[in-house]
Amino acid sequence: MSKYDQDMEPRGANHVALTPLSFLQRTASVYPDRAAIRYVGTEQTWAETFQRCCRLADALKQRGVGRDDTVAVLCPNTPAAVELSFAVPMAGAVLNMINTRLDAEMVGFILDHGEASVFMVDQGLAEVGERALRFATVDPLVIDIEDPTQAKGSSIGEVTYEALLEEGSIDAGWSFPPDEWDAIALNYTSGTTGNPKGVVYHHRGAYLNALGNALEWSLPQNPTYLWTLPLFHCNGWCFPWTVAAVAGTNVCTRGVDPAEIINLIATEDITHMCGAPIVVNMVTTEAERRGERLPHLVRMMTAGAAPPAAVLDRAGRIGLEITHVYGLTECYGPNTVCAWHPEWDELPAEDQAVLKARQGVPYVVQEELAVLDPETMEPVPADGETIGEIMMRGNVLMKGYLKNPTATSEAFAGGYFHTGDLAVLHPDGYAEIHDRSKDIIISGGENISSIEVEGVLYRHPAISAAAVVARPDDHWGETPCAFVELREGSDTTELEIIDFCRDHMAHFKVPKTVVFEELPKTSTGKIQKFVLRERARDLSD
Repeated sequence: MSKYDQDMEPRGANHVALTPLSFLQRTASVYPDRAAIRYVGTEQTWAETFQRCCRLADALKQRGVGRDDTVAVLCPNTPAAVELSFAVPMAGAVLNMINTRLDAEMVGFILDHGEASVFMVDQGLAEVGERALRFATVDPLVIDIEDPTQAKGSSIGEVTYEALLEEGSIDAGWSFPPDEWDAIALNYTSGTTGNPKGVVYHHRGAYLNALGNALEWSLPQNPTYLWTLPLFHCNGWCFPWTVAAVAGTNVCTRGVDPAEIINLIATEDITHMCGAPIVVNMVTTEAERRGERLPHLVRMMTAGAAPPAAVLDRAGRIGLEITHVYGLTECYGPNTVCAWHPEWDELPAEDQAVLKARQGVPYVVQEELAVLDPETMEPVPADGETIGEIMMRGNVLMKGYLKNPTATSEAFAGGYFHTGDLAVLHPDGYAEIHDRSKDIIISGGENISSIEVEGVLYRHPAISAAAVVARPDDHWGETPCAFVELREGSDTTELEIIDFCRDHMAHFKVPKTVVFEELPKTSTGKIQKFVLRERARDLSD
């Protein structure tokens, strides 16, 4: 035994499980009177929020909810969703925030697969919740979450959220999890090619990534954070816990309306918010339509498909300071960041936008980001050209997929987590995604990055949003097919767009087809390329 271990075993005094629940406890003690949550004219402090979470956790325990029980929640970004981020794990249970855009049958599948003991349903989603229960075989305790902005609907629950909260005691106390490896949350992937997979988070990873958000974003004390990112998406990228750690204020909103977002930025003095690149584009377009900048600088973190450089440039002009991050459900949301260098501030705005579009380097709390050849598991050259797969290793990765050992083993094969995203590594060590492996277009034996083509399309003055997928072709195998949304009041033709692309990229990469229509999007604002691939195939039939 090492001399540094002799008589020095971990004790209760020097070894406590890492959990983001400790952030709530500390902030409520240190800053009890600071605003924790604001919503439609109401406000509650951090002391009040902590007390409500304690009572709710105790009420759940009194109802028989305990360690590893699943509490499913179908709710938009309301105060209840923020409180449940703490109260459910305080009861020892596992929080399962369900995508509010799913149909009833899929919600029913999730209730069954996660074996929900409790199902909490926002009254605005009562119809979906009631139908989901008919598809499910489990029989959970159903709780109605009432909302002052919603018309009083039919009750589907045994008790309301507020009534349940009254059953609990502030003084009952709660304890840290016995093991930081215990599950804290269950999140389901999109399930675009079948039933979704249940991604299991642990307390340790949630704690670390919550702090990683604060470090990488240089979050100050007491920011005002607007909930434009769904709380069901990777537990809001761990931001309920991050905002608690820095004693910030959560400003809740039920949906993503660019006009409302700009109004809330002014009335609530919003300092920070998150969202997919499409949300960046929506807010930017709304500000441009109004012919005005935001009333003050707002810092926005964005992730998802790589934001086109043209969108980042426009966002900066209306007052959004963009931080580009990257991640997946399996890594608690953001896991890499395009860490900014001060000397880049001297570059032209267009060059800055190109740099900012890269996925970058690992979060400080993640041990390794690599671009590897998936066949040999060897690193690709850092030449900005050789394509490999982004892989990760570290503490901020899921425990695995619930009840799916095969998928878990495949995801962690070779000692790395496999993302499925294809990227290059630049000489400065920054990674840049070129496509999802399924989104690469192979035309005449040449690989075409849909992201590269989309980046050119976004530079066209008439285009508001664009997505490029493969269209089957008898001669070339596949050719790029562009689906585009036009700006309000703009007009153009397929030939004009094709000619524009020919002026800005190699001709073999130019879309052979352009379709004008509204792009299908997920509830988090991501463009559903699997839908567009089907449409492109239909065009070829």
